Amino acid sequence: MTPNMPMLTFNDGRTMPQMGFGLWQVPSGDTAEIVGEAVRAGYRMFDGAAIYGNEEGLGEGLRRSGLSRDEYFVTTKVWNDRQGSDSAIRAAEESMDRLGLDRLDLLLIHWPAPQRDLYVDTWKALIRLRDEGRVTSIGVSNFLPDHLDRLVGETGVVPVLNQIELHPELPQAELRQKHAELGIVTQSWTPLGQSRTFDHPVIRRVAERTGATPAQVILAWHVALGCAVIPRSTKAERLRENLEALAIQLEPQEVAAIEGLENGHRTGPNPLTFS
Repeated sequence: MTPNMPMLTFNDGRTMPQMGFGLWQVPSGDTAEIVGEAVRAGYRMFDGAAIYGNEEGLGEGLRRSGLSRDEYFVTTKVWNDRQGSDSAIRAAEESMDRLGLDRLDLLLIHWPAPQRDLYVDTWKALIRLRDEGRVTSIGVSNFLPDHLDRLVGETGVVPVLNQIELHPELPQAELRQKHAELGIVTQSWTPLGQSRTFDHPVIRRVAERTGATPAQVILAWHVALGCAVIPRSTKAERLRENLEALAIQLEPQEVAAIEGLENGHRTGPNPLTFS
Protein backbone atom coordinates (compact mmCIF):
# COMPACT_ATOMS: atom_id res chain seq x y z
CA MET A 1 0.00 0.00 0.00
CA THR A 2 1.02 3.68 -0.33
CA PRO A 3 3.74 4.81 2.09
CA ASN A 4 2.38 7.00 4.90
CA MET A 5 -1.20 6.00 4.10
CA PRO A 6 -3.12 5.44 7.37
CA MET A 7 -4.64 1.99 7.53
CA LEU A 8 -7.85 1.01 9.29
CA THR A 9 -8.29 -2.45 10.79
CA PHE A 10 -11.55 -4.36 10.32
CA ASN A 11 -13.16 -6.56 12.93
CA ASP A 12 -12.03 -9.57 10.86
CA GLY A 13 -8.39 -8.54 11.23
CA ARG A 14 -7.99 -7.29 7.65
CA THR A 15 -6.83 -3.76 6.87
CA MET A 16 -7.83 -1.08 4.38
CA PRO A 17 -6.36 2.31 3.40
CA GLN A 18 -8.19 5.12 5.18
CA MET A 19 -8.53 7.23 2.04
CA GLY A 20 -9.55 5.79 -1.30
CA PHE A 21 -10.82 6.79 -4.70
CA GLY A 22 -14.58 6.73 -5.28
CA LEU A 23 -15.79 5.64 -8.73
CA TRP A 24 -19.31 7.08 -8.48
CA GLN A 25 -20.12 9.21 -11.54
CA VAL A 26 -16.75 8.55 -13.19
CA PRO A 27 -17.60 8.24 -16.92
CA SER A 28 -17.19 4.64 -18.03
CA GLY A 29 -15.20 5.56 -21.13
CA ASP A 30 -12.68 7.52 -19.05
CA THR A 31 -12.50 5.21 -16.04
CA ALA A 32 -9.37 3.24 -16.95
CA GLU A 33 -7.37 6.40 -17.61
CA ILE A 34 -8.61 8.13 -14.44
CA VAL A 35 -7.87 5.05 -12.34
CA GLY A 36 -4.35 5.16 -13.76
CA GLU A 37 -4.05 8.81 -12.66
CA ALA A 38 -5.29 7.84 -9.20
CA VAL A 39 -2.70 5.07 -8.95
CA ARG A 40 0.06 7.48 -9.95
CA ALA A 41 -1.19 9.96 -7.32
CA GLY A 42 -0.90 7.26 -4.66
CA TYR A 43 -4.37 5.74 -4.27
CA ARG A 44 -4.54 2.04 -3.56
CA MET A 45 -8.17 1.64 -2.45
CA PHE A 46 -10.87 1.86 -5.13
CA ASP A 47 -14.57 2.00 -4.31
CA GLY A 48 -16.82 0.78 -7.10
CA ALA A 49 -20.31 -0.63 -7.52
CA ALA A 50 -22.24 -2.52 -10.14
CA ILE A 51 -24.73 0.34 -10.52
CA TYR A 52 -21.94 2.80 -11.39
CA GLY A 53 -21.51 1.08 -14.75
CA ASN A 54 -17.73 1.37 -14.81
CA GLU A 55 -16.41 -1.84 -13.24
CA GLU A 56 -14.79 -2.85 -16.55
CA GLY A 57 -12.85 0.40 -16.66
CA LEU A 58 -11.77 0.03 -13.04
CA GLY A 59 -10.41 -3.44 -13.72
CA GLU A 60 -8.70 -2.30 -16.91
CA GLY A 61 -7.08 0.67 -15.16
CA LEU A 62 -5.72 -1.55 -12.43
CA ARG A 63 -4.35 -4.08 -14.91
CA ARG A 64 -2.58 -1.32 -16.83
CA SER A 65 -1.16 0.17 -13.62
CA GLY A 66 1.46 -2.52 -13.14
CA LEU A 67 0.46 -2.99 -9.51
CA SER A 68 0.43 -6.53 -8.19
CA ARG A 69 -2.87 -7.85 -6.82
CA ASP A 70 -1.80 -7.45 -3.20
CA GLU A 71 -0.97 -3.77 -3.75
CA TYR A 72 -4.54 -2.55 -4.26
CA PHE A 73 -7.90 -2.91 -2.53
CA VAL A 74 -11.18 -3.12 -4.46
CA THR A 75 -14.68 -2.67 -3.11
CA THR A 76 -17.88 -3.28 -5.05
CA LYS A 77 -21.53 -3.54 -4.13
CA VAL A 78 -24.69 -5.58 -4.75
CA TRP A 79 -27.47 -3.36 -6.08
CA ASN A 80 -31.05 -3.42 -4.75
CA ASP A 81 -32.59 -5.41 -7.59
CA ARG A 82 -30.02 -8.18 -7.09
CA GLN A 83 -30.82 -8.78 -3.44
CA GLY A 84 -31.73 -12.28 -2.27
CA SER A 85 -29.47 -15.27 -1.74
CA ASP A 86 -28.91 -16.71 -5.22
CA SER A 87 -29.26 -13.38 -7.02
CA ALA A 88 -26.65 -11.70 -4.83
CA ILE A 89 -24.14 -14.48 -5.46
CA ARG A 90 -24.66 -14.17 -9.21
CA ALA A 91 -24.34 -10.39 -8.96
CA ALA A 92 -21.01 -10.72 -7.15
CA GLU A 93 -19.75 -13.19 -9.75
CA GLU A 94 -20.78 -10.83 -12.56
CA SER A 95 -18.96 -7.94 -10.85
CA MET A 96 -15.82 -10.05 -10.55
CA ASP A 97 -16.07 -10.93 -14.24
CA ARG A 98 -16.39 -7.26 -15.20
CA LEU A 99 -13.49 -6.31 -12.93
CA GLY A 100 -11.37 -9.22 -14.13
CA LEU A 101 -10.76 -10.36 -10.56
CA ASP A 102 -11.17 -13.77 -8.98
CA ARG A 103 -11.40 -12.25 -5.49
CA LEU A 104 -12.96 -9.10 -4.06
CA ASP A 105 -11.33 -7.35 -1.10
CA LEU A 106 -14.66 -5.99 0.14
CA LEU A 107 -18.23 -6.65 -0.97
CA LEU A 108 -21.10 -4.51 0.33
CA ILE A 109 -24.89 -4.60 0.23
CA HIS A 110 -25.47 -1.22 -1.42
CA TRP A 111 -28.72 -0.29 0.40
CA PRO A 112 -30.88 -2.09 2.96
CA ALA A 113 -33.96 -1.55 0.74
CA PRO A 114 -36.21 -2.46 3.67
CA GLN A 115 -39.39 -2.62 1.59
CA ARG A 116 -37.87 -5.57 -0.29
CA ASP A 117 -37.02 -7.28 3.05
CA LEU A 118 -34.20 -9.26 1.46
CA TYR A 119 -31.13 -7.80 3.13
CA VAL A 120 -30.73 -10.63 5.65
CA ASP A 121 -30.84 -13.25 2.88
CA THR A 122 -28.40 -11.12 0.91
CA TRP A 123 -26.11 -10.90 3.93
CA LYS A 124 -26.15 -14.69 4.22
CA ALA A 125 -25.05 -14.87 0.58
CA LEU A 126 -22.14 -12.53 1.32
CA ILE A 127 -21.16 -14.68 4.30
CA ARG A 128 -21.11 -17.70 1.98
CA LEU A 129 -18.91 -15.89 -0.55
CA ARG A 130 -16.53 -14.91 2.24
CA ASP A 131 -16.42 -18.43 3.63
CA GLU A 132 -15.69 -19.78 0.15
CA GLY A 133 -12.75 -17.38 -0.19
CA ARG A 134 -14.14 -15.46 -3.14
CA VAL A 135 -14.57 -12.32 -1.02
CA THR A 136 -12.11 -11.35 1.71
CA SER A 137 -14.31 -9.03 3.81
CA ILE A 138 -18.01 -8.19 3.78
CA GLY A 139 -19.93 -5.12 4.83
CA VAL A 140 -22.89 -2.90 4.11
CA SER A 141 -23.74 0.58 2.88
CA ASN A 142 -26.45 2.99 4.03
CA PHE A 143 -27.60 0.71 6.86
CA LEU A 144 -29.22 2.22 9.95
CA PRO A 145 -28.89 0.91 13.54
CA ASP A 146 -32.01 -1.27 13.35
CA HIS A 147 -30.80 -2.86 10.10
CA LEU A 148 -27.40 -3.59 11.66
CA ASP A 149 -28.99 -5.10 14.76
CA ARG A 150 -31.14 -7.39 12.65
CA LEU A 151 -28.18 -8.60 10.57
CA VAL A 152 -26.12 -9.39 13.64
CA GLY A 153 -29.05 -10.87 15.54
CA GLU A 154 -30.05 -13.25 12.74
CA THR A 155 -26.58 -14.28 11.53
CA GLY A 156 -24.09 -13.50 14.30
CA VAL A 157 -21.82 -11.85 11.71
CA VAL A 158 -20.98 -8.17 12.15
CA PRO A 159 -20.22 -6.15 8.99
CA VAL A 160 -16.65 -4.90 8.84
CA LEU A 161 -17.77 -1.53 7.42
CA ASN A 162 -20.83 0.60 6.81
CA GLN A 163 -20.48 3.15 4.01
CA ILE A 164 -22.82 6.07 4.68
CA GLU A 165 -23.50 9.61 3.54
CA LEU A 166 -21.40 11.72 5.89
CA HIS A 167 -20.28 15.35 5.61
CA PRO A 168 -20.37 18.47 7.79
CA GLU A 169 -24.12 18.94 7.33
CA LEU A 170 -24.77 15.25 8.13
CA PRO A 171 -22.06 14.07 10.57
CA GLN A 172 -24.04 10.97 11.64
CA ALA A 173 -22.90 11.01 15.29
CA GLU A 174 -25.50 8.46 16.43
CA LEU A 175 -24.68 6.02 13.66
CA ARG A 176 -20.94 6.45 14.20
CA GLN A 177 -21.46 5.63 17.87
CA LYS A 178 -23.36 2.48 16.90
CA HIS A 179 -20.47 1.50 14.65
CA ALA A 180 -18.01 2.04 17.49
CA GLU A 181 -20.05 -0.21 19.76
CA LEU A 182 -20.14 -3.01 17.16
CA GLY A 183 -16.57 -2.58 15.87
CA ILE A 184 -17.67 -1.42 12.41
CA VAL A 185 -15.56 0.97 10.34
CA THR A 186 -17.45 4.09 9.20
CA GLN A 187 -16.80 5.05 5.58
CA SER A 188 -18.01 8.42 4.27
CA TRP A 189 -19.57 8.87 0.84
CA THR A 190 -20.16 12.33 -0.63
CA PRO A 191 -17.63 13.45 2.00
CA LEU A 192 -17.49 17.04 0.74
CA GLY A 193 -21.28 17.44 0.85
CA GLN A 194 -21.36 18.80 -2.70
CA SER A 195 -19.25 21.79 -1.54
CA ARG A 196 -22.17 23.32 0.35
CA THR A 197 -20.05 24.29 3.39
CA PHE A 198 -16.87 25.40 1.58
CA ASP A 199 -17.59 29.08 2.25
CA HIS A 200 -18.79 28.64 5.83
CA PRO A 201 -16.76 30.79 8.28
CA VAL A 202 -15.87 27.69 10.35
CA ILE A 203 -14.31 25.99 7.33
CA ARG A 204 -12.68 29.20 6.13
CA ARG A 205 -11.01 29.83 9.49
CA VAL A 206 -9.47 26.35 9.55
CA ALA A 207 -8.37 26.72 5.93
CA GLU A 208 -6.64 30.00 6.76
CA ARG A 209 -4.89 28.52 9.80
CA THR A 210 -3.64 25.44 7.98
CA GLY A 211 -3.06 26.91 4.53
CA ALA A 212 -5.33 24.21 3.12
CA THR A 213 -8.27 24.35 0.74
CA PRO A 214 -11.81 23.98 2.11
CA ALA A 215 -11.99 20.52 0.54
CA GLN A 216 -8.77 19.47 2.26
CA VAL A 217 -10.05 20.77 5.59
CA ILE A 218 -13.21 18.69 5.30
CA LEU A 219 -11.31 15.57 4.27
CA ALA A 220 -8.94 16.09 7.22
CA TRP A 221 -12.03 16.32 9.43
CA HIS A 222 -13.22 12.90 8.23
CA VAL A 223 -9.79 11.45 8.99
CA ALA A 224 -9.80 13.08 12.44
CA LEU A 225 -13.16 11.40 13.14
CA GLY A 226 -11.54 8.05 12.32
CA CYS A 227 -13.64 7.53 9.20
CA ALA A 228 -12.53 5.97 5.97
CA VAL A 229 -13.24 8.41 3.15
CA ILE A 230 -13.64 8.08 -0.62
CA PRO A 231 -13.51 11.45 -2.41
CA ARG A 232 -13.92 11.46 -6.18
CA SER A 233 -12.29 13.61 -8.81
CA THR A 234 -11.47 13.20 -12.48
CA LYS A 235 -8.61 15.74 -12.35
CA ALA A 236 -5.05 14.63 -11.55
CA GLU A 237 -4.26 17.78 -9.56
CA ARG A 238 -7.34 17.39 -7.39
CA LEU A 239 -6.58 13.71 -6.82
CA ARG A 240 -3.21 14.69 -5.37
CA GLU A 241 -4.68 17.54 -3.33
CA ASN A 242 -7.18 15.18 -1.72
CA LEU A 243 -4.42 12.82 -0.61
CA GLU A 244 -2.46 15.76 0.82
CA ALA A 245 -5.31 16.28 3.28
CA LEU A 246 -3.94 13.29 5.20
CA ALA A 247 -1.11 15.50 6.47
CA ILE A 248 -3.40 18.20 7.89
CA GLN A 249 -3.83 18.14 11.68
CA LEU A 250 -7.00 19.70 13.05
CA GLU A 251 -7.41 20.93 16.61
CA PRO A 252 -10.07 19.13 18.68
CA GLN A 253 -12.15 22.31 18.87
CA GLU A 254 -12.02 22.59 15.09
CA VAL A 255 -13.26 19.02 14.67
CA ALA A 256 -16.15 19.80 17.03
CA ALA A 257 -16.94 23.09 15.28
CA ILE A 258 -17.18 21.41 11.89
CA GLU A 259 -19.44 18.73 13.35
CA GLY A 260 -21.56 21.60 14.67
CA LEU A 261 -22.53 22.51 11.10
CA GLU A 262 -25.05 19.67 11.16
CA ASN A 263 -28.45 20.54 9.74
CA GLY A 264 -29.65 17.10 8.60
CA HIS A 265 -29.27 17.85 4.90
CA ARG A 266 -29.01 14.75 2.72
CA THR A 267 -27.67 14.85 -0.82
CA GLY A 268 -28.87 11.30 -1.46
CA PRO A 269 -31.84 9.04 -0.66
CA ASN A 270 -33.16 8.18 2.78
CA PRO A 271 -32.20 4.58 3.66
CA LEU A 272 -35.60 4.07 5.34
CA THR A 273 -37.50 4.52 2.11
CA PHE A 274 -35.10 3.92 -0.79
CA SER A 275 -35.60 0.57 -2.53
